[in-house]
Amino acid sequence: MTTMVHERRVAAPTAPTASADSADDVRRGELAAFLRSRRERITPEQAGLPRGPRRRTPGLRREEVAHLAAVGVTWYTWLEQARDIKVSAQVLDAIAGALMLDRGERGHLFALAGAVDPLPGAECAGVPSALRLMLDQLEPFPACVQNARYDILAYNRPYGHLMCDLDALPREERNCMWLAFMNPDWCASLVDREEAVRIMAAKFRASMAEHLADPAWKCLLRRLQEGSAEFREIWERHEVVRFASRTKSFRQSRVGLLRLDYTALWLGPNGGSKLLTYTPADEESRGRLERLREVYA
Repeated sequence: MTTMVHERRVAAPTAPTASADSADDVRRGELAAFLRSRRERITPEQAGLPRGPRRRTPGLRREEVAHLAAVGVTWYTWLEQARDIKVSAQVLDAIAGALMLDRGERGHLFALAGAVDPLPGAECAGVPSALRLMLDQLEPFPACVQNARYDILAYNRPYGHLMCDLDALPREERNCMWLAFMNPDWCASLVDREEAVRIMAAKFRASMAEHLADPAWKCLLRRLQEGSAEFREIWERHEVVRFASRTKSFRQSRVGLLRLDYTALWLGPNGGSKLLTYTPADEESRGRLERLREVYA
């Protein structure tokens, strides 16, 4: 009797192309070299750490960077060794802070890691020129384009000087939540600041329920919690607000008290960007808005 033997052939797995491997290797190598160079330029004193005896490493040690960024030492070491590991935007944000990267260096870090920077990017990103023209035509009434995270994406001159000089601020600080807790001029302009920041935090919490995994939202929340004890206390109350009063009062440094009614016009699905306009609630505020335009013309 003849025994039939059937061979089972298993297709070999398809190997990645050499060009793809090479590109990834180069990118990881560049990222590792960049991290080492940034680490070695920072002294322990700059990072608020003791120098200690027998320090042979130029700049910070790897374990010190890991401690400052609140990441594992082994994990950070692998990153500097160009290992093939995944890096989240939140971790990159922490490393950028620990290494004291400026805006250009931070952008380079995220580009090498193949990640999207959660901090606000270029001014007026995604705001078409027609909408920016509309903002200008609304003068002397303050107006801006804002997203649900309170990032100020575009604004006209009256809004740019309503609470502080927005043009003088770096792009990553042009966020109403950040300014209401961290900018002295912005804080001083809010007539009933305690109630205003409470409502802002409650609205932010309500909106964040739909963005819990979004790196940009988590990044802003972490920065606020680290930078403001007042915000941490308010955030722990777990208050939620969707709507608030439509009349706001501001103490403008050059023209005095302004009582303004604000209107929000959504530019897309609810929760996206919106056009905010501020119109005078009384004749006295109207006259002061006209003077504000003349002051900054």
